[in-house]
Amino acid sequence: MRLIEQDERKDFLASLQRNGMAEGDFDLVETDTTDPKSDENFGLQGYVTITRLSTQVAKEYPIGDECDWLQHFSKDLEAGVFDKQE
Repeated sequence: MRLIEQDERKDFLASLQRNGMAEGDFDLVETDTTDPKSDENFGLQGYVTITRLSTQVAKEYPIGDECDWLQHFSKDLEAGVFDKQE
């Protein structure tokens, strides 16, 4: 099951465009950490690792219900976090 919803993906791409970044320069990998054995109904949980391919800078953000990973990603993007080579 996908953790990043279609509208979140659109917002992600819009954030890249606002900052003059190419979609093809970024790789997103979702990791689902939802406990399938849990009786609790907490919703989906996990994290996304976003890597800028040209600089190899990678950062993880928690995703799932009630997470604001897009806001954190946008702030990092605007601050130049993905511009720095390690």
